[in-house]
Amino acid sequence: MGEEAEIRTAKEAADHELILAFGRLQGAANRLEYILGRALEEECGISHLVFEVLLILGRAGEPGLSMRAVAQEQVLTTGGATRLVDRMEVAGLVERKEDPDDRRGRLVCLTPLGEETAVRASRVHLENIQRHFVEPLPAADRVRFAEDLRILSHTARDMLPRLP
Repeated sequence: MGEEAEIRTAKEAADHELILAFGRLQGAANRLEYILGRALEEECGISHLVFEVLLILGRAGEPGLSMRAVAQEQVLTTGGATRLVDRMEVAGLVERKEDPDDRRGRLVCLTPLGEETAVRASRVHLENIQRHFVEPLPAADRVRFAEDLRILSHTARDMLPRLP
């Protein structure tokens, strides 16, 4: 597919099969993010970003995660993660605890309300994923598609710089 030398006009660029394919991927992701995120907001009262942090913390379990780890998982600055966690703490979804391995450090973990919200939102999210992400695809292609997305996601993740 190495046709980069063949592009001579903006029209050729816009019609290039790889550029179109990536644009479709990006468009689908943006539209699905909007549809599924809006459902989380309407049915659970949380943004998709808050939901993702609830999942990250749920996956981590006890004793929790450092702010740096939360930021790295969500590709946020540590300041952005701190502001988000501050809002989540005010809402009663998370709490900060002392880090047992570092007296100066603090860890973020789910509260019982955060756990309950993660479970309720996951049920809503899973139903919407099935409806809007899985059902439109041919059944025979679903497993391979999910694996291809995993490969792309991990490859891109591994190329990102790590936070200091």
